Amino acid sequence: MRFIKAKEVASLTSISIPHIRRLAREGKFPKPVKISENRSAWIEDDVLKWISECVRKHHSGGRYS
Repeated sequence: MRFIKAKEVASLTSISIPHIRRLAREGKFPKPVKISENRSAWIEDDVLKWISECVRKHHSGGRYS
């Protein structure tokens, strides 16, 4: 398990950093973890699971969050 920064999350998802943060606040994307007083990061596995769920929904004709 590893932590990834917002820039890497944006690269993996093709979603802008502000939109990722907005989705996380709305409960539609994994929330970042506070790793120090001034730093937050995402758990890579959580982001990859979210991506897999988007692909699953796409293949089943489902709606996106």
